[in-house]
Amino acid sequence: MTRRQKDLHRVLSLFLVLRMVETVSGARGPFTGTHMSSPFSASDVKQTPTADVYIQCREVCGLNVSDRCDFIRTNPDCRSEGGYLNYLEGIFCHLPPNLLPLAITLYAFWLLYLFLILGVTAAKFFCPNLSAICTLLKLSHNVAGVTFLAFGNGAPDIFSALVAFSDPRTAGLALGALFGAGVLVTTVVAGGIAILRPFTAASRPFLRDIVFYMVAVFLTFTALYLGRVTLAWALGYLGLYVFYVLTVVVCTWLYRWQRRRSLVYSMPGTPEMLSDSEVEPVSSNSYDYSEEYRPLLFYQETTAQILARALNPLDYRKWRNKSVYWRALKVLKLPVEFLLLLTVPVVDPDKDDGNWKRPLNCLHLVISPLVLALTLQSGAYGIYEIGGLFPVWAVVVIVGTALAAVTFFATSNSEPPRFHWLFAFLGFLTSALWINAAATEVVNILRSLGVVFRLSNTVLGLTLLAWGNSIGDAFSDFTLARQGYPRMAFAACFGGIILNILVGVGLGCLLQISRSHAEVKLEPDGLLVWVLAGALGLSLVCSLVSVPLQCFQLNKVYGFCLLLFYVTFLVVALLTEFGVIHLKSV
Repeated sequence: MTRRQKDLHRVLSLFLVLRMVETVSGARGPFTGTHMSSPFSASDVKQTPTADVYIQCREVCGLNVSDRCDFIRTNPDCRSEGGYLNYLEGIFCHLPPNLLPLAITLYAFWLLYLFLILGVTAAKFFCPNLSAICTLLKLSHNVAGVTFLAFGNGAPDIFSALVAFSDPRTAGLALGALFGAGVLVTTVVAGGIAILRPFTAASRPFLRDIVFYMVAVFLTFTALYLGRVTLAWALGYLGLYVFYVLTVVVCTWLYRWQRRRSLVYSMPGTPEMLSDSEVEPVSSNSYDYSEEYRPLLFYQETTAQILARALNPLDYRKWRNKSVYWRALKVLKLPVEFLLLLTVPVVDPDKDDGNWKRPLNCLHLVISPLVLALTLQSGAYGIYEIGGLFPVWAVVVIVGTALAAVTFFATSNSEPPRFHWLFAFLGFLTSALWINAAATEVVNILRSLGVVFRLSNTVLGLTLLAWGNSIGDAFSDFTLARQGYPRMAFAACFGGIILNILVGVGLGCLLQISRSHAEVKLEPDGLLVWVLAGALGLSLVCSLVSVPLQCFQLNKVYGFCLLLFYVTFLVVALLTEFGVIHLKSV
């Protein structure tokens, strides 16, 4: 027998053993939405001293077509932890081999649509509710900006990291995405801002943010070198972020105090210059033109009309004035926005009624808790039967219906109730779990694509996952730069990624440690992770040295240099992934 035939013989022998174990234990397949109860786990198989016993899931494409489905169903490394669909089983068990390109194409479109779902949920539902919570808690703009609102802007990255760190096999995906997004934002986004609108960066905020980010990258690099994250290390990540928030608040307070003192010494006879309105002037163009568009005759809508208007995600006036591309994108968003409007309440403190929609908010009391039950742990808690008879989701529906009936008859359409602010917390939780569910599917699809194309999780994280999660922030920053706010856009580049890496790694590892009661093992995918970490550190060092040398004046040359750096890094990373660049064994 040839060496190849011997390897296949060992593989098929392992199939028979695992199938016998599965048959005896009565395990069900992963496509049913439940986990297989097998005595073997991925970590157990991997720690087996015999190299032939552990077979990575990426080896499935090297087997015969008739053996691939059994390999996917029995190999512990191919098992999906969470999510609603098993994408590997869909490719290798439910579609013929000649339709593999079609399956990959459908998965690619579904991946893009999931990124669209993440963006819509974060921008229109998650962030507004966070903003309302900040207003209700009366937080200052600085504290809200570096905590709640920054968390809202980085929600896709953070939830993707939390999902990826929940499984040791996809931890490389989280590290690749966080490091890849860091390199992308600090080079492409920052360089693009400098090219679109050359400007002078704020010196102290720039130095503060880049130093904190370098410390966060160094912590992650050290954790990779040690190969593990302990409880103290995870708490250290979160503690560093708390220290960063305190530093931002103290620096802002000191800046305002110095500014007020300078105003006192420059004009001692005018103490009224110390008022907040003078320190932070408000634009004179603050007239509310909405009064001019109010109808002359008062018209009271019926409950059915309020519900229909609240569930309509399309503004016909805006539709007529937009381009064809905007309309096409809006058509893709309509199903998502309708579903989110139906399930996620949004509180807007800037409106007189706080965005109170009595019939829709009463529906939210029934539907939102049901969504919470069916999305938490991929619905595992929602379908759990109390006493083996009554499912949890039915209890949630009954309680929610009772609350909705009481609210409907105790309130009116015209005036929000006193407890309306509670809907902001309900909307925050519901939108957060929607984002978490979409992020789980994104991670599972990327892992499946890595198995098909034999790519590591790290390269998928630094490319597809990083691009998908960062593209929305990139367009937002570019728009700010075009509108004449390049300093604000440049500051947002570093503030967001500090939160992503500190909270993403720290909270992700902390949750994993709390579940497994053991430290998180980090197993880098070869040389590529070190190339990625080194590139991010090099880009930060270059910016830390070059920007002060330019007297913080960022021009187009600096922007093009950053773009060239990212292209070079991407080429080196891909060459490392495909083995062109490798370390010689001694």
